[in-house]
Amino acid sequence: MIKITFPDKTEKKFEKGITGLEIAKGISNRLAKEAVAVGVNGKTYDLTRPINEDANFAIYKFDSEQGKDAFWHSSAHLMAEALETLYPGIKLWVGPSVSNGFYYDVDLPEGKTISDKDFPKIEKKMLELAQQKNEYIRKDMSKDEALKYYTEKGDEYKVDLISGLEDGTITFYEQGNFTDLCRGPHLPNTGYIKAMKIMSIAGAYWKGDEKNKQLTRIYGVSFPKQKLLTEYLVLLEEAKKRDHRKLGKELELFTFSSRVGQGLPLWLPKGAKLRERLENFLKKVQTEYGYEPVITPHIGQKELYVTSGHYAKYGADSFQPIKTPSDDEEFLLKPMNCPHHCEIYKAKPYSYKDLPIRFAEFGTVYRYEQSGELHGLTRVRGFTQDDAHIFCRPDQLKEEFIKVIDIVLYIFKTLDFENFTTQISLRDKDDKSKYIGSDKNWEKAENAIIEACEEKGLKTVVEYGEAAFYGPKLDFMVKDALGRSWQLGTIQVDYNLPERFELEYTGSDDKKHRPVMIHRAPFGSMERFVAVLIEHTAGKFPLWLTSEQAVILPISERFNDYAKGVMEKLNLSDVRVTVDNRNEKIGKKIRDNELKRIPFMLIVGEKEVENNLLSVRKQGEGDIGTMSIEDFSKFINDRVAEELK
Repeated sequence: MIKITFPDKTEKKFEKGITGLEIAKGISNRLAKEAVAVGVNGKTYDLTRPINEDANFAIYKFDSEQGKDAFWHSSAHLMAEALETLYPGIKLWVGPSVSNGFYYDVDLPEGKTISDKDFPKIEKKMLELAQQKNEYIRKDMSKDEALKYYTEKGDEYKVDLISGLEDGTITFYEQGNFTDLCRGPHLPNTGYIKAMKIMSIAGAYWKGDEKNKQLTRIYGVSFPKQKLLTEYLVLLEEAKKRDHRKLGKELELFTFSSRVGQGLPLWLPKGAKLRERLENFLKKVQTEYGYEPVITPHIGQKELYVTSGHYAKYGADSFQPIKTPSDDEEFLLKPMNCPHHCEIYKAKPYSYKDLPIRFAEFGTVYRYEQSGELHGLTRVRGFTQDDAHIFCRPDQLKEEFIKVIDIVLYIFKTLDFENFTTQISLRDKDDKSKYIGSDKNWEKAENAIIEACEEKGLKTVVEYGEAAFYGPKLDFMVKDALGRSWQLGTIQVDYNLPERFELEYTGSDDKKHRPVMIHRAPFGSMERFVAVLIEHTAGKFPLWLTSEQAVILPISERFNDYAKGVMEKLNLSDVRVTVDNRNEKIGKKIRDNELKRIPFMLIVGEKEVENNLLSVRKQGEGDIGTMSIEDFSKFINDRVAEELK
C-alpha cells in the first residue's frame, strides 16, 4: 500500500500502482472527466501513469497551469502526427507547450513549404486524428534502441537530442501511427482535444543558433471545448487592440531604431515622463521603508561577474567581453546590478546594529537575447530594473522579506493589479548542479520564504526547478484585464553572494558574520512593466500617471489666448494640461483627442470666456458639466490623491 496526501492535507491509502485517473474516479465521475493530469510529489504525471510511492497528490484540470501544459504538449504531438501524414519525410525537432498554446519545430521535405493557406488542412487532419481517440502510450526505451529507431528513420535532429540524454531516462510516447521521443506528461487519449487552431508560422534556428539550419516553427492552440476556442479568439482580437507596440506608437511613448540596434528601446518625451512618474512613485515608497539610493556604472570588470557566478552561468549567452588597449583588462556590459551593490556594501565596515542596509537603484542592465525572441518592450536587450538589495542579519530575514511583500502589494493595489498569485520558486529536487551554495543555506532560504508567505496569508503555488541559480525566490504572477498571466515583481533570498564576495558584519559577540542578501524588484523591469501596464489599461492610465490629464479645446482661434491662460494656471496647480489650438472644427478635435486617451477635455468658447469657466468632457463618457478653473484643479488633485491613497 502507498499513502496519498491530498492538497487539503487529508491522507488515504491505496494499492501500489494505482493511477491518478482511478483516484479521481473514486472522488467523483465529474472530476475524473474534467481531469487532464495529476501532480505527484511536485511532478506532473499522466492520468494513466502508475503511482508506486507515497506521494503528495493533486488533480489538474485544463484551467490550471499544469493542466494546460499537459493538454498543449499532447496537442503538439497531435499536430506533429498530422504533419507527418500531410508531409511525408518531414523531420521533427522539439514541440513544447508554451504560455498560450504549443509549437513544433520541423524540417520540411525539400521543395515543401507551409503558409497560412495550409492551416485549414492541418487543422482538419488534427481534428480527424483527435476523433480517433488514440491513447497516448508511454514507453521506456534504452539509449541504444532510441538511437537505432531515429537512425533508421533518418532523423538527425532526434539522434542529436538523444545523444545528450542519459541511458535509463529515455521515454517515448505513441498515439495511433505516431511515435515521438518525449518525457511527457500527456492526456489519456487524443479525444480530449475537441478544438484547435494553427495560429502562425515562423523561422527558428536549430538549437537557437544562427549558424545552424533554419527550421519552420508552427504555432497552435487547442481546447477541450469549441466554446473556449471561440472565446480565446475574441480575446486575441481585443489583445491586438491593446498591443503595447501599437499603443506605444499611437501615444508617442517609445520607439526603436535599427541604427541604435535591435532590442534597445528609445523613450520619447511622453514615455520618459510616464516612466519618471513610476520611478518617483517607487522612490517615495522606498524612502518610507528606509532604502538608500546608489548609482553604479553600466559596465564592470569581467572578474566581478566571475566572482558572482554570473559569468559562468550566463557568459556564453551574454554580450561578449569588451577588450581595452591593456592586455589584461576585460569589461562586460552589466548583466546584473547585485555584484555592484555587494562591492558598495564592502566599501565600509558594519556592525550588527547597522543592519539592515537597503540599497536601491534604477539600474540599466544588458542581456543578449536572440533576435527572434525580441518583442517590443517585453523582451529587450537593454532594460532598467527597479533593483534593490537588502543586507540583513539572519534573524531579520523574515521581517525584511515581509516588508518587501508589503511594498509589492501596495504597488499592485495602486495600479489595479489585484488578480494575482504568488509562486514560490525552489531548487530542482533531483538536479542541483545548476545552483551554487550549500544545502544548509538553501534550506534556510527556502523556509524563510515559505514562512513569510504563510504569515501574510498569500495564495501560493510551489514550483521546483524555477529558483535563481544563487537562491530561491517569490514571483508575483499577475493577471491583466484580459486574464493573461504575467510575472511582475520578484523577491529572492540569497546566502551565496555574501559568501562569494566575503561580505561581513561584526556581531554582538565581536566576531565576523555573513549577512543574508535579499534581491527585490517590484516592477521587474521598467520596460516590461510599462508594456504590461499599457495592455492592462488599454493605454488609459491612472490619472496620477498619465502624461496629459486634460487637453483644452478652443472652439475657434479667438479663444486661444484664454485657453493658454487656463493651461498656465492649471499647470501651476500640478495639473498636466496641453492646448489643442489647431484650426479644426471642435468635433474633429474631440474625436482626435478621444483616440489619444486623454482623460478630460476642456471645451472653451464665448460662454466659458465670459463666465471664466470650463466645459468638462470625460474621455469615453461625454459632457459632465461646467467648472471653474479652481474647481477643476481641485477635482483632478483630489482624484489623484484618492488613487495614491
